[in-house]
Amino acid sequence: MPASQPPGISALTASALWLAAPRTIEFRAESIPPPAAGEVCVQALASGISAGTELLVYRGQVAADLPLDLPTLAGSYAFPIKYGYAAVGRVTDLGPEVSGLAPGDLVFCLHPHQSIFTVPAMLCVRLPPDLDPVLGVFTANVETAVNVLLDTPLKLGETAVVFGLGTVGQLIAQLLRRAGAGRVVGVDPIAFRRTLALTLGADIALTPDAFAADPTYQSADVAIEVSGAPSALQAAIDCVADEGTVVAVSWYGSKPVTLALGGHFHRGRVRLRSSQVGRVDPALAPRWNHARRMATVLDLLPTLPLVKLITHRLPFADAGEGYRLLDQQAENLGQVVLEYGRRPTPRTLPPHPPLPRPRGEIQGS
Repeated sequence: MPASQPPGISALTASALWLAAPRTIEFRAESIPPPAAGEVCVQALASGISAGTELLVYRGQVAADLPLDLPTLAGSYAFPIKYGYAAVGRVTDLGPEVSGLAPGDLVFCLHPHQSIFTVPAMLCVRLPPDLDPVLGVFTANVETAVNVLLDTPLKLGETAVVFGLGTVGQLIAQLLRRAGAGRVVGVDPIAFRRTLALTLGADIALTPDAFAADPTYQSADVAIEVSGAPSALQAAIDCVADEGTVVAVSWYGSKPVTLALGGHFHRGRVRLRSSQVGRVDPALAPRWNHARRMATVLDLLPTLPLVKLITHRLPFADAGEGYRLLDQQAENLGQVVLEYGRRPTPRTLPPHPPLPRPRGEIQGS
């Protein structure tokens, strides 16, 4: 994979990761302006690579003319593009008119992979001071999972099926359990993910084929599709009971999705809704807003077993290896984290250690 080494970092120069073309990264030196009014300067400590949306961008599977949806992104989906949205760092400098933050504060920012950056203070979330910065990269993922739970009409004791057990799917499965699900069923073709889900509290984990072949796990109350696979959305629709709800979390990018809606979906009055983290369910507006949702996320971060979701911690300079692994060897990967204080290493990363024996049942290994 063509990629240059990150340039040296000075007080006003940052190393930024750009996707120059599909499956091609490069590091660019960028001048960092001092913070203006309402802005802060942040020294990055860690950032997470998304195996969902970000991997679609890396592969060039996003419509080239789709507008960017974060002010911190740069370029376009036609390439080159500076992308990413899970950065953790410490505030180093403040501009005028900034309140609620101070130098040294640990913060999460919806910012691409970059060693130093200046951003509006309103885009930073102050994290618990004693939180491991590496765990802070899950802030956006946990916020997405919380929003999914707000969009999912789960009742105490009901059965929930989660299609896709990547990082967000694992978090959703854990929160479904906390929200009172009577049974949580995970569906994923990757054995490592199924085992991890059981270790973290799911009741059963199956391959898509095993799930489809066994009527025991059909007639679910809710199904959540977070795999990114168009076929999984049809499986989610087919598995819920009459009047059941399917929550579509995946962003399919430019991938077409074909659904059969003439049978169970129509006669069973199945509800299909999108859950996107940019909005909170308007029906909850009298009680919930973005601030309350983030406060919930900050309460959850220290209590969830997030470290078990991480399989690789790489120096920032080795980001190309992280993308390659996610693109080509996802069968053994969980969350990939980039760390900014480590030197690049030429050695081959060891395999992830075996997971402890899980509770529950796993099929289709």
